Amino acid sequence: MKRTPLYERYSTYPGVKLIDFGGWELPVQFETGILGEHEAVRTKAGLFDVSHMGECLVSGEEADRYLDYLCTNSIADMQVGQCRYTMMCYPNGTVVDDLLIYRRTESSFLVVMNASNIEKDLAWIKTDNPHAGVCPQVVDLSDATVQLALQGPLAVQILEQFISDCDAIKSFTFRSQCEIGEVMALVSRTGYTGEDGFELYCAADDGPLLWDTLLEAGKPFGLIPCGLGSRDTLRMEAKLPLYGHEISDTITPLEANLGVFVKLDKQDFCGKEALLAQQEHGVPRTLRGIEMLDKAVPRNAYRVFLGDTDIGYVTSGNKSPTLGIFCAYVMIERREDLKFGSLVEVEIHGQRKRAKLVRTPFYKRGMKSE
Repeated sequence: MKRTPLYERYSTYPGVKLIDFGGWELPVQFETGILGEHEAVRTKAGLFDVSHMGECLVSGEEADRYLDYLCTNSIADMQVGQCRYTMMCYPNGTVVDDLLIYRRTESSFLVVMNASNIEKDLAWIKTDNPHAGVCPQVVDLSDATVQLALQGPLAVQILEQFISDCDAIKSFTFRSQCEIGEVMALVSRTGYTGEDGFELYCAADDGPLLWDTLLEAGKPFGLIPCGLGSRDTLRMEAKLPLYGHEISDTITPLEANLGVFVKLDKQDFCGKEALLAQQEHGVPRTLRGIEMLDKAVPRNAYRVFLGDTDIGYVTSGNKSPTLGIFCAYVMIERREDLKFGSLVEVEIHGQRKRAKLVRTPFYKRGMKSE
C-alpha cells in the first residue's frame, strides 16, 4: 500500500488504527477514537493528514481558458490568491471528479484532486478530454506535496502563533509563502468538515516537521490528530459530497443538487450541452436527506422505497455524532408526492425501516451538540 510522508510519525502512536483506503495505508482513528475526534473538531480543533490527495500544476498563457472549459464553475475570472470548488464533467454530464482550483499567478493554477482519481484526472486533463489538443503544461506534484488540514473553531488561534493576521485569509482564499515554524507552506481557508479552518501544503520532506509543529502549538487549545473516520462523519453532517457516493461517473451535478457550482451561462464547458438538456427536460433524480424514525444505520447502497416502489438508494449514512440521530443522504426519484416530512423506508438487512425526508445539511457551523 502507498503511504504518505507522515506515516512514520503516526504509525506508532498509541491507539492508532490504520486501514487500506483505496490503496493507501491511512489512520481511520487515533487514540481518542472517531467520536472524540469528531467532537474535538466541532468544539476545539483537529489536525488531519490528507496527503493522499493529488495535486498538479497547470500553467501556460491559455491555462485559465483551458481549465474554464474543463470545469463546471468559472475559472477564467478567478483572482490570484483565490481558490474555488468545481467539478469536471464528461460530455454526458456525469462527474469525472470534484476539485479545488487555486490561482497561483495569472498563468498558473494548482489543481487538487481526490486520491482515488489522480491517474484518471491527470489523463482526462492531459489527453482524454475533447479539447486535449490545446492542453497547457501539466505537472503532477502529488508525490512531492504534503497536505494537512487544521480544522475547528480554534484553528485561527492556533495558526495565529505563526501568521499573526491569519484571520485576514478569507474563506476560499490563500497565501503562497507562509512560515510555519521552520516550514514554508501555502495556506488556504478551506476544509472538508463544516467548521472553520485551514489547509496547508508544503514540500513532502517538510511534512513531518509541519505536523509536529502544529500539534505542539495546538496542545494548549486541545488540538488532536484526527483520522478518516471522523473526517467522514464531519463532512457528512455538513453535506459535503464524497466522490463515488454523492457524485460519480453515473451522477450529474444537477442530480446531486450542486447546481450552484455549474455555470450554465458560461460560453462553453465539457458536459454543458448534456446538463442544459437535463435541466430543460427535468432532472430525474435528486439528492435528499433522511432521518431514520426506526433505530437503524442506513448504509451506502441500501435501497429506498415509497410504498412498494423502489425510488433510489442511500449514498452516505451514519449516526450523527453531533445530533445523535441516524441519518443519510439518498439519491431518489424526483416526485411531486415527496416533500419534506414525507415518509419513506430503507431496506436494511432484508427489513424495511421507516425514515422521513428532512432539510439538509444536518449540521451548520455554530449548532449545539446533542
